[in-house]
Amino acid sequence: MKDRVYISILYDFYSELLTDKQRVYFEDYYFNDLSLNEIAEKFSITKQGVRESLVKTENILINYEETLSLNNKHLLRKHKIDLIYKTIDNLDLDIDTKHDLKKEISSIE
Repeated sequence: MKDRVYISILYDFYSELLTDKQRVYFEDYYFNDLSLNEIAEKFSITKQGVRESLVKTENILINYEETLSLNNKHLLRKHKIDLIYKTIDNLDLDIDTKHDLKKEISSIE
């Protein structure tokens, strides 16, 4: 299975595009820390069935990101905002003005 952190981030962006079953299995495995066996017993299916569903869900999330790039766009925006903050820090302005500028930018995020 894929990198847990990356897949969890993608889930934050795209979970509403998944089926209820995909969301439940995913959340039980990734967020509730249930094992494949525990999920299988909970839903009266096979361990292999749970695993296949999770792999399919992971691939769906990756395909959504490849198509829509919401996570990549988010990271790019975050990087640009960080650059703006650094630029503000380097400006010859008083601390209160810098703080106000950063506060204004953060309200846009």
